[in-house]
Amino acid sequence: MLMPVPLISRVRPARATVVAAVLAILAATLLLGGVPVARARSAAVPHSFVGVDIDGPLLNSATGLDVSNQMSTMVSNGVESVRVAFNWAAAQPYASWSAVPTGARSQFVNGPAGRPISYASTDAVVGAAARHGLMVLPTLLYAPAWDAAKNPSGFVTPKRDAPYAEFAAAMVRRYGPHGTFWSNNPSVAKLPIRMWQVWNEPNIAVYWRQPFARSYVSLLRLTRQAVKHADGGAKIVLGALTNLAWRSIGQIYAIKGARHLFDVVSVNGFTSTPADVILYLRLMRHAMDRYKDTTKPLMATELSWPSAKGQTSQRNDFNTTQNGQARNIAALLPLIGAWRTRIGLSAFYYYTWIGNEFKGAPAFSFSGLLRYTNSGQVKDKPALGAFRRGALALERCRAKGATASRCLH
Repeated sequence: MLMPVPLISRVRPARATVVAAVLAILAATLLLGGVPVARARSAAVPHSFVGVDIDGPLLNSATGLDVSNQMSTMVSNGVESVRVAFNWAAAQPYASWSAVPTGARSQFVNGPAGRPISYASTDAVVGAAARHGLMVLPTLLYAPAWDAAKNPSGFVTPKRDAPYAEFAAAMVRRYGPHGTFWSNNPSVAKLPIRMWQVWNEPNIAVYWRQPFARSYVSLLRLTRQAVKHADGGAKIVLGALTNLAWRSIGQIYAIKGARHLFDVVSVNGFTSTPADVILYLRLMRHAMDRYKDTTKPLMATELSWPSAKGQTSQRNDFNTTQNGQARNIAALLPLIGAWRTRIGLSAFYYYTWIGNEFKGAPAFSFSGLLRYTNSGQVKDKPALGAFRRGALALERCRAKGATASRCLH
């Protein structure tokens, strides 16, 4: 089985430098002011505020990693929510039953529009998360070959909007409040999914054909209708914008009616310093306010510092060492706690839980709180301890109980 494609921001070094330069200029303006350090104790953050992305070796069956055991470790380290790609291409690789090899038919059931669909991978993640009280934020991603539009710069995008929207609705009918997963698995504590993220980083060419706004909003419109029909209380999370995200959101708002198609705005903000992460989030909130979208929540779905210095040829201004990664995390989490209400931040996700680290790997392979080695071992990094201390402080917990929602004071 191929490793799941990681939910990463493929920022090229030149673009990363541009973002850093823009942030440096804006940090000096009177408009945004400085970034104060966190002060006295504030109220505990809402449940599911602290999250991590999961992908790579954790979801690769060839590694033999036990997802449930890893989720238990996540809980003890303060994780309350996981963000994961629900891979449409893997769930529906065949457009019709006649295309399914005879030996593989038992892996599928009848899905939307009569197409075969497999819930095996998503069932495993959702079930394990529910057993540990972890909320799940799915990113509906990756088009199958039978509905793929060419994208010379990266991943294929959906050729038509309807099949993607039908897949989204199928996921809601499986894992939403009335989902068949829960009725089929009565021993699993019911923890329905109520938020659905439509794609990832559509404002960069690797994830979507550019210019992106009109074609992406078209997909968003039909997907929202399909999801809401399946669960009227579901929330749509905008596909995470990255790089100069505060400019890209303006391209979406410029399309009539687009602001009503999503309930949460999300960003993947990679910067060299913790203070610049906060500045990045403030810039996004400022853009939302400027377009009179003042009450909508903001979510940071990927924040990270790869400990890739000296390990990779990819040179990003946010690459650091293992100790630098830990220091940045230790500094960031109190800042997030201090700023969350002022910028309307509803959750953040650190990218990623476990990285597949080996010499010469891509930079983001070194972004994990833990590392998977060539010898098949999982090793803690200094970043994990920094994350645990910061997360438990945000949650006002001395330690966590058996599930993510249980705090031992």
